[in-house]
Amino acid sequence: MNTSSQFINNGKLQPLVAHASIPCYDRSLVAPGIVHLGLGAFHRAHQAAYTEAALAAGDLRWGIVGVSLRQADTRDALAPQDNLYTLAIRSEQGERLQIIGALSKSLVAPESPLAVLEAMADARCHIVSLTVTEKGYCYDPASRSLMLDHPDIAHDLANPAAPRSAIGYIVRALAMRRQKNLPPFTVLSCDNLPANGVTTRGLVLAFAEKVDAGLAAWIAQHGAFPNAMVDRIVPKTTEEDRARVAAVFGMQDAWPVMTEAFTQWVVEDKFAGPRPAWEQAGVTIVSDAQPYEHAKLRMLNGSHSSLAYLGILMGHTTVDQAMRDDNLPQFISDMMEVEIAPTLSRPGLDQYRAELLQRFRNPALKHQLHQIAMDGSQKLPQRLLGTIRARLDAGLEIQRLCFAVAGWLRYLACSTDAGDSYALSDPLAASLQAAAADVSDPVLALLKISAVFGTDLPADPRFVAQIRMHYHQMAEIGTAMALQELTAELDVMEQQHAG
Repeated sequence: MNTSSQFINNGKLQPLVAHASIPCYDRSLVAPGIVHLGLGAFHRAHQAAYTEAALAAGDLRWGIVGVSLRQADTRDALAPQDNLYTLAIRSEQGERLQIIGALSKSLVAPESPLAVLEAMADARCHIVSLTVTEKGYCYDPASRSLMLDHPDIAHDLANPAAPRSAIGYIVRALAMRRQKNLPPFTVLSCDNLPANGVTTRGLVLAFAEKVDAGLAAWIAQHGAFPNAMVDRIVPKTTEEDRARVAAVFGMQDAWPVMTEAFTQWVVEDKFAGPRPAWEQAGVTIVSDAQPYEHAKLRMLNGSHSSLAYLGILMGHTTVDQAMRDDNLPQFISDMMEVEIAPTLSRPGLDQYRAELLQRFRNPALKHQLHQIAMDGSQKLPQRLLGTIRARLDAGLEIQRLCFAVAGWLRYLACSTDAGDSYALSDPLAASLQAAAADVSDPVLALLKISAVFGTDLPADPRFVAQIRMHYHQMAEIGTAMALQELTAELDVMEQQHAG
């Protein structure tokens, strides 16, 4: 645990003014208005930064109680610092530092489930937000249904007072509020799920039905689950990052967060109670977030995953390095323009694509491809497969999208084209690796994993043929050469079609 007197804390803020912006409000007066499940780097660089602006504007109802659902490392780093931390915003033009004070308390759920539940059931809590990653919802990505046999869900149904899952905590805390005649809090998912609010609502109600039909009906009638789209690239903090911040401040920050200048948050105005005036900090409040969500999931996240799997196979390590490859940047740009954009309705897609390509090139972030590549079984259904389904339904080409999916299948063998090995981090790792090692037909074995591909895609001959062709082409001549040949072939085809 961080106990050094040389770390930032409330009493050492003033000397930092020369180097960073600091909280301008009295942190002792802040009320715990938000409980956030999944206290990771993304939340601290995104939602907490927007909430910091609301507090700075004078509305002190919105302090954040951060909850780590698994490990104590974030709490151990931040609690001795009075939960202060540095947000380092980096671009090619330089770095800007801000001390964030919105996090008022940090809890570790396994150490004290009751403390977490009491924070959520507190009358001052109006919002419970989540960044628990796709796998944290304990759902089947293909069907978007709650996995009742998931170990955490089964545990939470049997032990409601000591949950493990985000869904278990939400339902138990809502039951406690109902018993206290308090209104429900708004459940605000900030994860990359399709229709994340609607999806979360379905999972919560499915769990609640197993607990108490009356509770489920109360949540359905009075609860709120707005859809939201979040967008900011947040690489993993390194020891080099910590040293850089310490050199500027002359004191340590145990867990600063690095990010880019770009940030966006689109939220539906469907809350069960009060909310911060986030729009004054730049949040886009809308009646329907779906056009923004689809664009982000398919264009940014789909392209990011494609860059990760193909880039790793080709020997690249960071996003900006992959964007300096001879063929990958053009492939990604063309995939966005030709295959992804026609499935979207968000305004300004050409500008959005140009912004994304520029953000991917940012050399200051050093965003690791392996960080993006994690949990592919949970990510691909909404990042790539949804776009493929939309194009198949419309009778359109899926060449580039299938090349990216085939790249994921090749990535599951845990070896680059040059023979360098790496570990696979995925909740379905065992079944994925067993299928990838199938000597008779690894493609067929992988496509049979319905939790990823459903039952429709493996039955579509157009999809299967494309995956097979690209997979075997990569295996025979390598990813880089296969990509080069595909790009040249598609360029000729599209020029002939245009002519």
